[in-house]
Amino acid sequence: MRSAQFSRPLGRLAKAAIALDVFLGIGALAGGLALMLGPRGEIIPLKLSTLGGSPFETFFGPGLVLFSVLGLGPMLAATLAWLRHPLAPVATVVVGGALLIWLAVEIAVIGYTNDPPLQPFYLILGAAITVVGLVWLAEVGPSTWHHARHEALK
Repeated sequence: MRSAQFSRPLGRLAKAAIALDVFLGIGALAGGLALMLGPRGEIIPLKLSTLGGSPFETFFGPGLVLFSVLGLGPMLAATLAWLRHPLAPVATVVVGGALLIWLAVEIAVIGYTNDPPLQPFYLILGAAITVVGLVWLAEVGPSTWHHARHEALK
């Protein structure tokens, strides 16, 4: 069954999800690692004062979340898409939603900035990933989701 699964070509939405997820994942892995290794702004020149309204004293905590949730998460979603797993569209929606939540919290805690324009760029990226996942989910239909859920519960 596995070989038949790989004989199916990847659809356009799966390819888009993989590209967007890998792009986000690589950036978040690198950024999260840099924040963990230089938690006081030694690698990425950030001022600790920006964390004033947050529960963090250094950038290690945000770096850990960035690395694990927005770095490893998208890579897992891309892997599921590459493997043609039926939960891949759901994973893509979750990744997009996680990025949008991350940005909403970031803007609420440290404020909005477009210098450099990272927040606007990642808001657009998060929306794009979410839309690709939702359209993909609508395209494969609920039967795929129910089949994947049934297989997972076996």
